[in-house]
Amino acid sequence: MAHRDGYTAFVSSTAGRRIAGTLGLPQPVALRRHVAGRPLLDGPLLVGGHGDTPALAALRDGLTAAGAALVEDVPDEPRLGGVVVDLSAAEGPADLESLRATLAPALKRLGRCARVVVIGRDPALATSAAQRAARRALEGITRSVAKELRAGATANVVLVADGAEANALGTVTFLLSARSAYVDGQVLRVGAGSATAAPADAERALEGTVAVVTGAARGIGADIARTLGRDGATVVCVDIPAAGAQLAAVANEVGGTALQVDVTAPDAGRRILEHATSRHGGLDVVVHNAGITRDKLLANTDAERWAGVLEVNLLSILRMNEALLGSDGLRDGGRIVLVSSIAGIAGNRGQSNYAASKAGVIGLVDAYAADDDLRARGITVNAVAPGFIETEMTARIPLATREIGRRLNSLNQGGLPVDVAETIAFFAAPQQATASGNVVRVCGQSLLGA
Repeated sequence: MAHRDGYTAFVSSTAGRRIAGTLGLPQPVALRRHVAGRPLLDGPLLVGGHGDTPALAALRDGLTAAGAALVEDVPDEPRLGGVVVDLSAAEGPADLESLRATLAPALKRLGRCARVVVIGRDPALATSAAQRAARRALEGITRSVAKELRAGATANVVLVADGAEANALGTVTFLLSARSAYVDGQVLRVGAGSATAAPADAERALEGTVAVVTGAARGIGADIARTLGRDGATVVCVDIPAAGAQLAAVANEVGGTALQVDVTAPDAGRRILEHATSRHGGLDVVVHNAGITRDKLLANTDAERWAGVLEVNLLSILRMNEALLGSDGLRDGGRIVLVSSIAGIAGNRGQSNYAASKAGVIGLVDAYAADDDLRARGITVNAVAPGFIETEMTARIPLATREIGRRLNSLNQGGLPVDVAETIAFFAAPQQATASGNVVRVCGQSLLGA
């Protein structure tokens, strides 16, 4: 169970809000998270952009079908639930004025936990220096805006390939939705190719799929299993034999099956594949979540402590994937989602071994996403990098350090395990066939490594 953030509860009260305002203290709000039947947004969605806005032209009908009430002018009432600004037609820095002109008045009329999504193109594919500068500027603008927002609002960027504008619907919808509560200041890429049609039931996007989650007995892993199960997947919950009782409880809760196996075992990948195939008929999604920490300053880290973390967090994934990604393994159109960490991006004092392993995970995403054989089979590979997440582990951190960790992000609070799980479920869905090679920080736009 996640540790309770007493400070956020206090400043959410009338008296606490008044005291925090008087003293100039952070005022985090309870974030808008997914509940079945909840509308996409709590207010109208302002849309605008530059030129002929090709991305918006392709997305309008889909956004309306998802429940968004599109408007092209900032209303006096009600407050905006979100803003989508399409800069995919920008050719140079002067065109960025269209972004400012759309966002500036809109930011003053945002509602609680509103969403800002900026759509652009990949700077690496620009055909001129001016075009590349404008495209790269979108990241700086959006991340700055995310740090200006208040009341639980977020801002993110979607970079879409030329001609693939319609493929961005799932990503844009996710970022507008309550499922992305703790995703802030991030850049997501959507590629070309044939996208899978949206599911008939948005609440059951994983219906008919078989998913494996390692490290599923507790913490973030257990919430990943619950979320995938909620979305319709049959879940194989994997963890070490010592966690057998907890593992069985999670598997029973989600209507899946439990497999006790140490991910570092030489035959772990084969055993996972055999279990998924014999019990459930195949395998569609693999979530590599299992991980450990053995923290020490590098000067005090011995070879055993170093090797243990690298073995569980990184080398085991390579070995398991030899079986899981073979011709008889993950089905075509499958999904691999890895769990990295903000430590692998920004580093962390006393965690050189852990940071090495989690940076290595990002390297695996880069390698697998570029693999021609996997691409030909329609297999996507993405990762999430959690920041400060409220778990049993973070609850044991000394109070002062814990409070700093919670407040040192744009949302002024720690995330919940379900926030990580929601992003993993997004990447795991069959509809995300053209999203691969992404590493998304689920960190509330942590100021570390920003």
